[in-house]
Amino acid sequence: MVNPTIQRRRLGLALKRARERAGKTQDEAAVVIDAAASKISRIELGQSGIKLTDLGLLLDLYGVRNDEAESLRELARAGRQRGRWSSYRNAVPDWFRQYLDLEGDASEIRWYQPEVIPGILQIEPYIRAMNATAHARSATEDTDRQVTVRLERQSILRDTGPELGFILSESALRRNIGDPDIMRSQLMHLAEVGKQANVTIQVYPFGAQTYETASFNFIILRFGEDSSSDVIYVETFTDADYLDRPDAVRAYTRLWDRLRAAALGPVESRRLILRMAGDLKRQQT
Repeated sequence: MVNPTIQRRRLGLALKRARERAGKTQDEAAVVIDAAASKISRIELGQSGIKLTDLGLLLDLYGVRNDEAESLRELARAGRQRGRWSSYRNAVPDWFRQYLDLEGDASEIRWYQPEVIPGILQIEPYIRAMNATAHARSATEDTDRQVTVRLERQSILRDTGPELGFILSESALRRNIGDPDIMRSQLMHLAEVGKQANVTIQVYPFGAQTYETASFNFIILRFGEDSSSDVIYVETFTDADYLDRPDAVRAYTRLWDRLRAAALGPVESRRLILRMAGDLKRQQT
């Protein structure tokens, strides 16, 4: 199935490159289609579709012709379809549905998480315990749909899925979500998933001998071998930022590399996770 979000991102990136190649500004492009410069920005970020008539005007402005122009028209048509997650509109906000589409088509995902277990690594009891705390007044139906979304996302954990790298702060593993039995099951699940060939889990321990750290989570998404299409996803309480500027991508990639170097290796990390799970089991006896 063609992912419309990915097609919009590909179109936006291609239009941005064509505009810059033509020496045009976003303001100049906006005048041509009788829109605000922010509209051009949303199109180039893949956050908004574009009418074919407006696309034709931009292609003329940028001097894009023949096969290249037709290829961009095809991307625009594909980008107007509904995404896979559109049926979850009530349970998932717009800004996060875009991430879900990107996550599903990424060839490589690098995920740094300092406070809780990443969503695609969570078991159902852990998800429900988190929801019970964060959304105490949420309807049961909404909670069920949110759980369904999170569990469906875990299909990318299959062996033929993307390359997945996780760096988890030790605090994310020690923060009690639910009862000790839930936490022990969650930790055992992490240890099991970490054995997969395409999954690497590293723990950033309290005793790391470095000052390098980040108090916020971020995700680096890559699509194929072309790093110029990398996206950095940084989530806030009510919104998210999708960063694709080369300088931002380079900065976050360097941060990831430093965090990975400071974290325990995969084997040491798995031993620590299993040791924590064993400690929880002994506490229950």
